[in-house]
Amino acid sequence: MNFELTEERQMLQDGLRRYLRENVTPEALNEATDSEAGHIPALWDGLTEMGVIGALFTEDDGGFGGAGFDLSVVFEEMGRAGAFEPLLETGVLAGGLIADIGSDAQKAVIEEIVGGKILSFAHTEPGARYDLEHVTTEAKKSDAGWTLSGRKSVVGHAGIAEAFVVSARTSGAAEDEDGISLFLVPASADGVDIRDYAMNGGGRAGEVTLTDVSIPADAILGEEGQAYPALENAAARATAALSSEAVGLMETIRALTVDYLQGRKQFGQPIGKFQALQHRMADVLIEIEQARSAAINLAGHLDAGRVERERHVSATKNLIGRAGRLVAEEAIQMHGGIGMTQEYALGHLAKRLTMIDHRFGDTDYHLERFIRLSAA
Repeated sequence: MNFELTEERQMLQDGLRRYLRENVTPEALNEATDSEAGHIPALWDGLTEMGVIGALFTEDDGGFGGAGFDLSVVFEEMGRAGAFEPLLETGVLAGGLIADIGSDAQKAVIEEIVGGKILSFAHTEPGARYDLEHVTTEAKKSDAGWTLSGRKSVVGHAGIAEAFVVSARTSGAAEDEDGISLFLVPASADGVDIRDYAMNGGGRAGEVTLTDVSIPADAILGEEGQAYPALENAAARATAALSSEAVGLMETIRALTVDYLQGRKQFGQPIGKFQALQHRMADVLIEIEQARSAAINLAGHLDAGRVERERHVSATKNLIGRAGRLVAEEAIQMHGGIGMTQEYALGHLAKRLTMIDHRFGDTDYHLERFIRLSAA
């Protein structure tokens, strides 16, 4: 397996890194965190104009990438900048599911997504923890098509999404893999209620309540009751994207910490000369390189067979969570009190890195899952 970036990916990485460096500042991120939009609209427009969203889709679906290494390039740079635009929700989750199992007519929306239309993925429910198969939202056939009722929690960027890909159960019990279907639901549909709130680490999410939401028969994605494999595949791609974002966050946290250790003086010399702190920074560097290797490895196995792919998903997510916790804690401790302030960049980056561990399964969840998959 060749881990070197192609010329096109190298160009994408260089251009995206330069654009984000010039347009993302700690002040802009703090302002976006407190804003009603929950992101930086001008930055989203710039990413759209650069074609960054198109890198998340294959050529057949109207993009120019779509492979695991395309995801890793884009999201590592987003993490390096600490940005929290709705790329994951729009391009990897909602858009990715439409590209995977949508009809030709439904896939027409991908062109709008590449052009900047924001979608989100409404799947997680209260009490589900990290289990993808836990779906209690109901979809019943009606004369008009389908009627959806249920509640979805922590839906990323729900307040600005124009449409949702919603999971609902058309048959089976709450924990069954069979019987789950996906539907494309306009955010403006009657019966859709959104309670929006700020997220720890940047961005906004919402609780989405569906009360007798009527949608046409052709709003279903793929075959009725057979959406679970697509859900698992989308979660694997999202985990790869988040893992690469975590590596980018760790890199910036490392750079901030090194700069601080070189600039902060104690007893007449930079504290970075103290051997104890040098040893701690060496541990941080080792953890980051392990995390990078794991993220690259997962990106290269997204097209593997289901069991092999999912083993790499859980192994990577477990390592990323452990490494991220160590890097964040060490950086804050070596900075001292300034590392926790909102005005200083480290505070935001550390919170965002910490919260990545709680999306799509934390370290404990994936350790147990890896053991089960290895024993199967």
